[in-house]
Amino acid sequence: MGKKDPRVDAYIAGAAHFAKPVLKHLRKTVHAACPEAEETLKWGAPTFMYHGMLCGMAAFKEHATFGFWKHALLVEDMPKPGQAAWGNFGRITSVSDLPSETTMRRLVKQAMALNEQGVKVPRKAPPRDRTLSVPAYFMSAVRRNRKAHETFKGFSYSCRKEYVEWVGEAKTDATRSRRLETAVAWMAEGKSRNWKYERK
Repeated sequence: MGKKDPRVDAYIAGAAHFAKPVLKHLRKTVHAACPEAEETLKWGAPTFMYHGMLCGMAAFKEHATFGFWKHALLVEDMPKPGQAAWGNFGRITSVSDLPSETTMRRLVKQAMALNEQGVKVPRKAPPRDRTLSVPAYFMSAVRRNRKAHETFKGFSYSCRKEYVEWVGEAKTDATRSRRLETAVAWMAEGKSRNWKYERK
């Protein structure tokens, strides 16, 4: 038999008024299709486990979401992409935004079969073109600081890209100058763009 997690009850109780019936419906549907499903919280949101991660749901201020861990391998009945949101069904604001319960149960069973068979989601091949276009003003500032320049050269493609995009996305010259100054200072200390969020 499956296992319900009291933290999921608390999550639903604390959700916005519109989201509660959606979350309750999704929870009931998953357990009806997969009685052995076990609940937990991952990334702070309810997740259903069955031979690994099966699916999950979440509630926000104005919408809820639901998604399958191996959604790319579910070959039928998957809805067309809706409004941008995490999950496979776009922004859910009521139970009527979801496919029929029969369809949802069928999708859950497809996802169960994939997990039972140990099917893995194929990894996406990295793009062939990994050449990063670095603006001249950016490199000029970085080169003026030897430590920052050495750090930038030693960074992976993605680390360099994060800094270049962060500075380049500034909407004003003043903001761009501040970001560039901060970027150089951080790189001089050997820090990546998101160093504050890295595990120590």
